[in-house]
Amino acid sequence: MKLTLRQMEIFLNVVSEGHLTNVAKSMNLSQSAISMSIKELESILGRPVFDRINKKLVLNEVGRAFHKEIKPIYKKLSDIEHEFQNSENKGVIRVGASTTIVDYLMPAIICSYMTAYPDVKITLKEGNTQEIASMVKEGLIDIGFVEGFVSGADIIKEKIGIDELVVITENKEIAGEKPVFIDELAEMRWVLREEGSGTREVFLDYIKEKVDNLNIFLELGHTESIKGILKNRECLTCISKISVEGELEEGKLFQVNVKNFDCKRDFLMIYHKDKYHSALFEKYVYFAKQLMSKMIG
Repeated sequence: MKLTLRQMEIFLNVVSEGHLTNVAKSMNLSQSAISMSIKELESILGRPVFDRINKKLVLNEVGRAFHKEIKPIYKKLSDIEHEFQNSENKGVIRVGASTTIVDYLMPAIICSYMTAYPDVKITLKEGNTQEIASMVKEGLIDIGFVEGFVSGADIIKEKIGIDELVVITENKEIAGEKPVFIDELAEMRWVLREEGSGTREVFLDYIKEKVDNLNIFLELGHTESIKGILKNRECLTCISKISVEGELEEGKLFQVNVKNFDCKRDFLMIYHKDKYHSALFEKYVYFAKQLMSKMIG
C-alpha cells in the first residue's frame, strides 16, 4: 500500500477547507508540502481527484468516490492509533452531551468515573442534540449523550432512560387553576429552547396535532436562562422535569396541570458506527449507562 495515513489526513483536510493556505496553517505545514502531498496522492491513484477552479480545489467525480471510501477508513485507523497510544485504564475519552444532560446528569457521572479511573482524562463538549450528533458524525467526539430525535444511518443509538417534559410557569395562579388542555395555553407567551434542541423538538412534535400556532415570544439556548426568564415574566415553558425539581420543591416555579399531557422522550447514548471499541471506550460506556440509569430512575 503506497498511500500513507498522512496523505489521507491532508486530502480530507483539503476537501473540508478547499484552500491550501488554510490547511497548511491548521496542520503547521508549508503550502508547498500540502500541494506536493496532493500531487503524490494523485500520482499513486493515477488520476486527478480535484478540479482547480478559481484558485480553489474542488472534488471531481473521481475525488468524490475516493473521499466516500477513504473517510471511514481514515477514521478507523485514527481510532486504532489513538487506542494503542493509551493503556486500558489510561488515556483520553472525548464526550459530548446536550445541555440538559450536561447541566443535570453529566457532572456527577464524570466525577464518579474519574474517581474510579484517575488516570483517564475526559474532555466534555456541550451543544444541543443536533450539534452533538454532528460532532459524532464528524469524529470530533467518541460518544454523545442526547435527548430527542437523532437521524443518520452512520450513528448507533442506545436508549438509556426516559425523561419527562413538563409545562412550567412562575405564575402560581395559572398553575393552581383547574386542569386545562394544551391548546388553551397556546396564546400565552412561551419561552422555548432554540432550534436543534431535543427538548424543543420533542415538545413541538408532541403538540403538533393539538396546537395550530404556539405563541413563542422568546427562544434561548440554555435551560437555566429560560428558568431565569420565567421568574421575571408571566410566561410558560416546557422543559425536563429533572431540570426544575429544586425550584418545584421550593415553590419558586410551578407545574401547570395540563390534561392528557404525557410528553416523554428517550435519553440516548450515541456513537459512530465505525467507532473503534477500545477497552477504555467500553469501560466508560458501561459506567455511564449504569450510573445514568440510576440517576433518572
